[in-house]
Amino acid sequence: MSAKESKPWASALADAAPTPYWTDRPERPAPTDPLTTAVDAGLAVIGGGYSGLWTALLAKERDPETDVVLVESGLCGHAASGRNGGFCSASLTHGLANGLERFPDEIGQLERLGRANLDDIEKALVQYGIDCDFERTGELEVATAPHELAWLRESHDATEALGHRTQLLDAGQVRGMVHSPTYLGGWWDRDGVAMLDPARLAWGLRRACLESGVRIFEGTPVQRLSKSCGGLTLHTPHGEVRAPRVALCTSAFAGPLPKVTRHVVPVYDYALMTEPLTADQLDSIGWGTRTGVGDASYRFHYYRLTSDNRILFGGYDAIYHFGNRIAPGLEYNEATFETLARHFFQTFPQLERVRFTHRWGGVIDTCGRFCAFFGSAHKGRLVYAAGYTGLGVGATRFGAEVMLDQLWGLDTERTRLRMVRSRPLPLPPEPLRSAGIHLTRWSLARADARQGRRNLWLKTLDYTGLGFDS
Repeated sequence: MSAKESKPWASALADAAPTPYWTDRPERPAPTDPLTTAVDAGLAVIGGGYSGLWTALLAKERDPETDVVLVESGLCGHAASGRNGGFCSASLTHGLANGLERFPDEIGQLERLGRANLDDIEKALVQYGIDCDFERTGELEVATAPHELAWLRESHDATEALGHRTQLLDAGQVRGMVHSPTYLGGWWDRDGVAMLDPARLAWGLRRACLESGVRIFEGTPVQRLSKSCGGLTLHTPHGEVRAPRVALCTSAFAGPLPKVTRHVVPVYDYALMTEPLTADQLDSIGWGTRTGVGDASYRFHYYRLTSDNRILFGGYDAIYHFGNRIAPGLEYNEATFETLARHFFQTFPQLERVRFTHRWGGVIDTCGRFCAFFGSAHKGRLVYAAGYTGLGVGATRFGAEVMLDQLWGLDTERTRLRMVRSRPLPLPPEPLRSAGIHLTRWSLARADARQGRRNLWLKTLDYTGLGFDS
């Protein structure tokens, strides 16, 4: 038997372009000019992903007279904001279970604020004419092992107790929504997640910012910060920005504030995109609701249908590199792509003739509590938010509101949250950081293979409040 015959998924990957599907399209906007002079602003925003774009746009909504300057080292939306799966979740806490564990006294409040935030995102898309294929489909979590059925029941009961629309499904019902022979049951959160095109969201927010008067300088990395009269100065290769208020929105990337990196772990996530499915192929899997799907394993997959009937299939591996290393070459991992392709065909064996057109990876920011944390520096003149752990498509808008409240010294419901006032424990320095993360990944894989039983290492992390999300 040839290697190709023993690995049928290899031929499906053969022609897949090593680039994100979402940004590999002609409508990608041309970059703005980089900063080449010294400018003054009322608010400086560092980073042009969702976090920075929402911060700039909402600052102009609050006060159109505020002069906002946004600087981005590459192109707005070029990193995690343009490469993700397009799951826009209402959760601010990386899921209800994580929120209940970490913020039990305010989980009802956090859920209410998260649902309102998702509503506000939908309103903003209409207000600014952003066409990003937004669909309020909810999310389907599926069990592929018997022990996961109890986890789905717990999620259903907790969600129902908060008054949200939720439905527990048996094997026949879940396969009626999306047909896979691997499904044993499912739980459908009917309102808490929308599906969208992530790059078009980023490009739409960028356009809205420009039309609102935000000055955007792309190709402009911030090399260092210094104090200036009444504020801070952002030093870039060929210019500088002076502002009394600064919002740091650099996600997994090390910005000019070293203390943030003590809490942030950059991990690489990978995804595949299929060619458009034929009518017969679509019929073979059902999926009439177009709901996003995730499985309940610790090392989970996420997948969804696009507007042109492709399947995005990602997740499972979350790879950390020693020393918080981030480099373009790490975006392509053939072993992970092959693993994802193999799992895809196990999930949908009826699609054995489907081919992949794109394969890509990118870095996301996680932290010890799996959800965003906030902080400040330089006597409150600079604020930051990081650690969204893959749910930043929606939660970054809420984070932007928090940062603006903090910069203007406002006492709000948001700023009084313990989630906002507290921070996760810092992770240890190398080599302990790398050793701990790799031990955690091994332990999670072992738990999946042992009916979900967590070993002593995972129980210790649970007790201390530290963790690493796969």
